[in-house]
Amino acid sequence: MAANCGASAWPWPCCCCSWSCGWPAPRSATPRPPPETIPAAGRSALIDFLELVQLFMTMIAVESVTRYYGALKAVDAVSFGVERGEVVGFVGPNGAGKSTVLKMLSTFLLPSSGRILVDGLDTALQSLEVRRRIGYLSGDTPLYLDMRVDKFLRFVGRARGLRGADLAGHLERTVQTCGLQGVLLQRVGQCSTGYRQRIGLASALIHDPPILLLDEPTHGFDPMQVMAFRQLLRELSRDRAVLFSTHIIADVEASSDRVLIIHQGRLLAQGRLPDLAAASGRPQAGLEELFAHLVQTSRGPDHA
Repeated sequence: MAANCGASAWPWPCCCCSWSCGWPAPRSATPRPPPETIPAAGRSALIDFLELVQLFMTMIAVESVTRYYGALKAVDAVSFGVERGEVVGFVGPNGAGKSTVLKMLSTFLLPSSGRILVDGLDTALQSLEVRRRIGYLSGDTPLYLDMRVDKFLRFVGRARGLRGADLAGHLERTVQTCGLQGVLLQRVGQCSTGYRQRIGLASALIHDPPILLLDEPTHGFDPMQVMAFRQLLRELSRDRAVLFSTHIIADVEASSDRVLIIHQGRLLAQGRLPDLAAASGRPQAGLEELFAHLVQTSRGPDHA
């Protein structure tokens, strides 16, 4: 069974929402009041309020999702959530099922069973609405190599429904965010691998989506670009939910609030790294050691 060690004493941290709620800031350690200290009438109202807060915060909910390719089970009963304001790192070896999960989240694939909600919308029933709410950087994001970078991003923005001053404003912010000022007038095909990855990220960001799905986002980056990207993730997550997949342990350790560890299609563990390490009996373990331990102790048939 997957470990789930990230729960704090206060399970639904609040954010700067439209309510003047006065609850703690995200990831606060303030304990939840004991139920016996709250009158029965107030307890029911508090529970209703907390459920509303949790609904507002939860941007991605994956519920017992399985995906087959023919007879091959690529994803096996995976469940997890991602909240607004957090970065979740999805780590596993190549072929573990990370990209398949992201493709289901982005509606490019349907689950064989289970359910996925993105901003409260069912990906199987409301795929167009889901796509408006996500920015998706896949491992093979299509880039038009003969187009200039600025014209390509304008094209993507128009495809996302942006026009006029809206398009110009979104383009300017995205170019600054992704550090593309120096290559705007170059053709995409003339840019380095790292810059092409930035262009792909810009195409995922240009419509300012509340949810970002990033598949191997640091592929092709040099060390300085990796450091800049990690800082960018923190900035992007302030008002978004960010889920990124990688097989690079250091990216997850440096950038994530929580970790999902997947192997052979099964979610082996999820939670904050210190909590997972403590639960494994290795409180000083880093993610690399923890990952190796979980893989070695896992059992099950082979998956893609």
